[in-house]
Amino acid sequence: MVSYALQGSLLDQVDEIGLRQLGGSVHRTPLSRGAWVDLRPGWLTGADKLFSRLSLGGSAGVDWQGERRVMWDREVETPRLLRFYDEREAWPDPVLNDARRALSAHYAPELGEPFRTAGMCLYRDGRDSVAWHGDREGRGATHNTMVAIVSIGAPRTLALRPRGGGASLRFNLGHGDLVVMGGSCQRTWEHAIPKTAKPVGPRISIQFRPHGVR
Repeated sequence: MVSYALQGSLLDQVDEIGLRQLGGSVHRTPLSRGAWVDLRPGWLTGADKLFSRLSLGGSAGVDWQGERRVMWDREVETPRLLRFYDEREAWPDPVLNDARRALSAHYAPELGEPFRTAGMCLYRDGRDSVAWHGDREGRGATHNTMVAIVSIGAPRTLALRPRGGGASLRFNLGHGDLVVMGGSCQRTWEHAIPKTAKPVGPRISIQFRPHGVR
């Protein structure tokens, strides 16, 4: 069993894992070409405790998996650990189902359908990352959609930039923060978790998506 040490946040010293209200606490930043980003800092309480549960691995948490991909004519390891839960699987903690229901209810007027799946990434340290991309597999390639991300563990930078060039945005996310990318964001913007040489602890990204969006 592998575990990952996390320096806890003094702002997250609560016993219970739960969710704060969304409502008027969500701040929206309009982007170009019909894209937007919502931010709700500290939405999930007890985030450090949830990180400890999920990071254990195996039957006690998430069965984290490595992947290998072909890049530049050679096969390399993906610089993070992954796990995808579809809508037919049991999810590893009840609060994830609560989060899915709360997000589906809050965004129903705009999204028009519930969130269905949960993708997870474990960034073990500053060397783990994800390159610039948009979630354009499935309907995200042609239709407006949403991807909601809950970040637990040590803060890492989420960077966004317009496809084709332009000014970028950076959010420092961790310890239960929620960010939602909506509208045309997956088609007209890209996002990334850059590598960093700074000493940073591990982070888990939990991504909620509608059916047919990856």
